[in-house]
This record gives sequence, structure tokens and C-alpha cells, in this order.
Amino acid sequence: MVIQMTSYRNNLPQLSGELLLTDSGLETTLIFLEGLDLPAFAAYPLMESAEGREVLARYYRRHLAIAADHGTGFVLEAPTWRASRDWGAELGHGPEDLARINHAAISFLSDLRATASSVHPVVISGNLGPRGDGYRPDTAMTAEEAEAYHAEQIGWFADTDADMVSAFTLSTVAEGVGVIRAAVKAGLPVVVAYTVETDGRLPDGTELGAAIAQTDAETGGAAAYFMVNCAHPDHFRDALEAGSSWLKRIGGIRANASRLSHAELDEAEELDSGNPDELGRDYARLRRLLPNLAVMGGCCGTDHRHVEAMADCCVPTRAA
Repeated sequence: MVIQMTSYRNNLPQLSGELLLTDSGLETTLIFLEGLDLPAFAAYPLMESAEGREVLARYYRRHLAIAADHGTGFVLEAPTWRASRDWGAELGHGPEDLARINHAAISFLSDLRATASSVHPVVISGNLGPRGDGYRPDTAMTAEEAEAYHAEQIGWFADTDADMVSAFTLSTVAEGVGVIRAAVKAGLPVVVAYTVETDGRLPDGTELGAAIAQTDAETGGAAAYFMVNCAHPDHFRDALEAGSSWLKRIGGIRANASRLSHAELDEAEELDSGNPDELGRDYARLRRLLPNLAVMGGCCGTDHRHVEAMADCCVPTRAA
């Protein structure tokens, strides 16, 4: 069955409680396991060559195969985390280049979805990252500034087959609020993923629960759901265990395999891939804490082995 256009923009299946897998640490996989050089930690330039697109296709297919084996859906995240104006300028790409690449990335995923006949549903997400360094709130924007900045890339996604947009590794509430407001104006469902330090707080010191509550308060609860990414479950489990009603707003987790802090990861010259089976068990514990956890994948240091372990631990065994 070939799915046409924005299949789920008005009806995200993960909001109905359906479990969907997603991919792992794209950039760390490409750098440490594929041996590629990614200036500015940007994967999107691979879209510019046939060889690069094939590397990406192999990566996504490995993860889609896990979803097929376990009978789950999948969220296809575009390789566009750095494909916004400031990061693009650092890599020599202007707005016209970036518009073309963002459009091409979603078209690439749409083609992949059309061939993934054994996986259903497959949701396409336009992926965007922070304006500055995700580990540090070093680009201190107001919500209005964040909205103006991210509206450009979100606008490019709105003209494609993208079902939703997801902003990953955000470190301030103001940037999360700006992303959500821009997506609402563009008519796209939006997910915001905050990152936390080893103490379970955002890099600017805000408690995770307070960040989610404040973001909802300033946007009228407009985000489809929230995620936590780029931190090991040990770093934020205590915050979840002490949480309350805001836990219902967490719909996805993309954790690191490593227990290292962000500062330590920045300095690391070798990949810390942790223990896939242990991470899978961690996700099973997270599912017991988070009643609406529906999207599971990985971040830095994870690869398809970690996602498979998550699925093995969290997806009910299908009858033979």
C-alpha cells in the first residue's frame, strides 16, 4: 500500500497510544560507525550526493526492519537537525540551498515510506535542532526571536509530505515556546524534545517538569506531546519518579546510551555505546513511569542494536 502525501498531519497515530519506534543516534552512527566526517555535526549535506543518500537509506532501512519484525509503526525523522539558517551559513549554504535540501529530505523519506510496505503506520517528521549548541543555552533568544528563527525551516516543511515537525535537544523554554508557536501558525503538529543534564534539569537549570508546564502554559498546550532526548535514563529517572500530571505530556524518549555528561561527551574521542540490552530494560522501566510513552528511539551513541533491544523489552510478543 502506497501512502500519499501528509497521511497523518491531522491524526498522529502515536496520540492514540499506538507504539512507534524511531531511529537512533544518526550523527554519532555516521561519524563513529560509518567513518564519515560531519562538519558542525550536520548530516543534511549527505542529501546532496547519490552516495550520501544511499548511506542514509541503509541507516533508515535497518531501523525500519526492526519495526517490521516487531509489528510496530515508525517515525521517520528527517536528517535535517542542522539544516537551519545559522548552521547552514556555517557550512556555506544559503536559504535557497536549505529550502531545497529540506524539501528533498522529506521527499526522500516519503519514497522510503512508500517502499516500507511491511511497516504501518509510518509517520514522517521534519526534524529541527536548536539555533545554538544544544548542550548549552548559549543562544539566549526570547520566545519571539525563536519563533521568527524557526519559522523559516518549519515553513519549508509545511510545503512537503511531512506529517509533523519535531525539535530536538532544546535547552530553554523560550526556544521551545517559539518553535511551537511557529508550527501552529504553519498548521503542523509539533513535538518539542528537551535535553537535560545529569541532575535531570535543562542546561539552564530549569526542572524538567517545570519546563514542560511552563511551555504548555505559554502555548495553550499546543504541542502534540513532549520528548526527552540526549540524556541517559539515569539522568532523568528521578525527575520522572517525583513527577505528577506533567508526566502525561511525555510521549517519546530518545535517550543516550552513555551515562557521560554533555561536557564529557563533547570531549570524547571514542564512542560510548553503553549496553544495548541494559538500555532496553531502562526503557521498559520508563514505560511504567510514563503512561503515554508511545515513541521510542535513541540519541548519541545508540544505533540499531539499541532500538532492537528497546523493542525486545517493550513490544508485546506477537503470536506465531
